Amino acid sequence: MPRHRGVYDPLNSAPYELSRSRIENFVRCPACFYMQQAEGIKFPDIPGFNINEATDVLLKKHFGKYRTNQTSPPFLQALGLDHLVPFQHENFERWTDSLHFGADGRMHTIVKQHDLKIGGGLDDVWQNIQTKELHIVDYKSTSQKKAGREINLDDPYKSAYKRQMDLYVWVLRKMGFDVSDIGYFLYVDGDRFTDRDFLVAHEALMVFKTTLIAYTVNTRWIEPTLADIKSTLDGASRPAHAQACQYGKFLADAQDPPKKNDQPGLFS
Repeated sequence: MPRHRGVYDPLNSAPYELSRSRIENFVRCPACFYMQQAEGIKFPDIPGFNINEATDVLLKKHFGKYRTNQTSPPFLQALGLDHLVPFQHENFERWTDSLHFGADGRMHTIVKQHDLKIGGGLDDVWQNIQTKELHIVDYKSTSQKKAGREINLDDPYKSAYKRQMDLYVWVLRKMGFDVSDIGYFLYVDGDRFTDRDFLVAHEALMVFKTTLIAYTVNTRWIEPTLADIKSTLDGASRPAHAQACQYGKFLADAQDPPKKNDQPGLFS
């Protein structure tokens, strides 16, 4: 059966593929989601975060060594989590491929009642060797601008991180795996306050502090959201932009620019 992806076609009988990031787009603003998925409007690209990508690669390489020999990494042992080992599965590398999640062996599930195929690419999975439960793991990179600030999940924009974890747990459960309600965010924090020398003989060395945050997932929002997504895709017109949507505000201002008197100094 041919795959159904890209611009939504209501006449295509194949389940429509939606990645985690597309679902997050809908949560943020149904109108922007509709513009992309139903109308085929391409939004401006944003530059990639190469340093973040590099830390992800290095973390995956590190935990991959312990995945091969099925032992607990020293990092987890130091936290008293020596019962956790990187999960080994024949399709694990395919589960980390977010660009081709709809293909065979990738991490996805089909929601028949809505004709949707949902998936994505995760960072890591650890297994509790005592209970055999799986824990989804997400790598995050940052650099705190204030010394001594504790990393947490309280910032409003981190709600998207939580929904990502929720969705991956939900998908793997639909695939038949025993997945714990507890997921982990592994933060590596570039320490700009360190006294160590950054530039040495022939290389620059950055110190990263590490923080592991346990998160209890909430999957209750997922299926109602998928129902809303399907209804939106089948709708005849674009829904309204979310109140906080920056694109919606930009488009509104472009159609009805603020008067000069309302914007002191803007056109001076």
